[in-house]
Amino acid sequence: MNNPQQQAQIELEAATFRRLLAHLDERKDVQNIDLMILAGFCRNCLSKWYKAAAAEQGQDLDYDAARERVYGMTYAEWKDNHQLEATPEQLSAMQKAD
Repeated sequence: MNNPQQQAQIELEAATFRRLLAHLDERKDVQNIDLMILAGFCRNCLSKWYKAAAAEQGQDLDYDAARERVYGMTYAEWKDNHQLEATPEQLSAMQKAD
């Protein structure tokens, strides 16, 4: 069982994660490739981390379900409604960022 200080930290971290997801949801104009170029992670990375955290807790969560939690919709819906074709400039910047 967590002590009150640990529980408070978990609650703060959970609230911060929920706020990050809400912020990304508000900024659908920000493409994953731009996040990768600038920050080294994207919504797909968050989905993978979410899935890994579930596994560490002994929960069976597939990647599609994790993506739906992060994207707020299925990945197919996201791509159809919000994902743009990467520009040559974005692809070049991504190569340089690697």
